[in-house]
Amino acid sequence: PPPPRRPPSPTPRPSRRQRQMCIRDRDKRVLQAQAEAENFRKRMRRDFEDQIKFASSDLIVDLLEARDNLIRAIEAAQSGEQGAGLREGVAMVVKQMDDVLAKYGVVEIPAAGEEFDPNVHEAISQMPSDVANGKIAHVAVSGFRLHDRVIRPSQVVVSTGSAD
Repeated sequence: PPPPRRPPSPTPRPSRRQRQMCIRDRDKRVLQAQAEAENFRKRMRRDFEDQIKFASSDLIVDLLEARDNLIRAIEAAQSGEQGAGLREGVAMVVKQMDDVLAKYGVVEIPAAGEEFDPNVHEAISQMPSDVANGKIAHVAVSGFRLHDRVIRPSQVVVSTGSAD
């Protein structure tokens, strides 16, 4: 009698070419997963560095309010001659604060006479003036950046052009 036949296998064996394609596909998926993991690590590192870089924002905003009050004191002292010593002393403190803030990456946003920019300026009013239309006629409160981020916009009065 002839030898018994084996039943056919339920799935045919993949060819050599199919096995190579399967291996390439798996390698490709592994490389993609590795690239995604690396991109994630880079994004997390960048987010962490930003958190550290801007961690002092709240403190700086509070310091800026104190600076504003010192400037108001200078302006009040300018009205009388007896306030000259006070004015000089307060001006020295303001300069010292500005130097410390600059050391930590805080810079004032230019405003007076500049073109109004809603990204860095907050318009609190408009009024006719000698300054060209759309330019800043008066700065009520100076704005500041911490590195490249606006932490307080300049509060400004925007000119509507001449009153004529």
